[in-house]
Amino acid sequence: MKIHYKRGIEFSFTWIFAVIIGAIILVLAIYAATKIISTGETQTTTATAKEIGVLLNPLETSFQEEVTTSLSITRETRIYNGCDNFGEFGNQKIKTSQKSFGKWSKPGVEIEFQNKYIFSDGYEEGKIFYVFSKPFDFPFKTADLIYLTSSQKKYCFFNAPAGIKEETEKLKQENLLIDCSGNENVIKVCFDPGTDFGCNVTVRYNSGYVEKNKIRLYFETDALMYGAIFSDKEIYECQVKRLMQRAESLGSIYNKKANLLSQKDCNSNIDFSSFLAALRNYDDSFDLDVLIPIVNSMKQDNEISSCRLW
Repeated sequence: MKIHYKRGIEFSFTWIFAVIIGAIILVLAIYAATKIISTGETQTTTATAKEIGVLLNPLETSFQEEVTTSLSITRETRIYNGCDNFGEFGNQKIKTSQKSFGKWSKPGVEIEFQNKYIFSDGYEEGKIFYVFSKPFDFPFKTADLIYLTSSQKKYCFFNAPAGIKEETEKLKQENLLIDCSGNENVIKVCFDPGTDFGCNVTVRYNSGYVEKNKIRLYFETDALMYGAIFSDKEIYECQVKRLMQRAESLGSIYNKKANLLSQKDCNSNIDFSSFLAALRNYDDSFDLDVLIPIVNSMKQDNEISSCRLW
């Protein structure tokens, strides 16, 4: 008697076909869900960038004073600061990315503004962001500069001049400290230190430059000094270039105003030719050294003029 053993499982064609179709449907469902989530994330991050731009509008004031505020976002967010100097005024760019399921989403669509000048690192990360603004006069009111920092970064100003110390205390911004003692994990900003005090950023206040990562960023006025402290090199140089473009456009307008007033025997005695020529030749912040004496002379001439232009 012969006994035959047959091992294995026999699948019918119908069952195999059902398994294959089910797998395809599952893959398509996962792909569709991923695309929907991705699209939703893009829409959310783009909307967040637009909202940030709107929230920054109150910081652009016509008053000669500082304005401060904070931005609170429910999810961990990265605010990317972008800048280009193409065209007449260049563009301020903002885009955001948010953390979802432990991963950062792809940044949303970049939003552009021509009238904003934001100084920060390439991106700032967190849920709470501190923002303050300061007017930039060169020599006339040119723009309001905006400084953006994350609450996760704490800056300690060591040996700051009395005016800077007073201004910082007035801002009451929680991540800007004056007393460095006992504060760890801070970015130490030292003003004109005689020796190395473990400084992350060195401000040569009287020489007009900020040094960090062995790179010098030159400034004129405290408004640009703050920009150099909080920004990386690319953002700082691009924004200052945009400011010089704006100053050139405004200078041309004031020059026309001066010519019109002179026809009515109201002479301002301000020479705009050197100012406008220097602005056209501006390349980077090192060139501020050429502009500073011209700007100071224009300020003095305007102050003593019986026919002031600004």
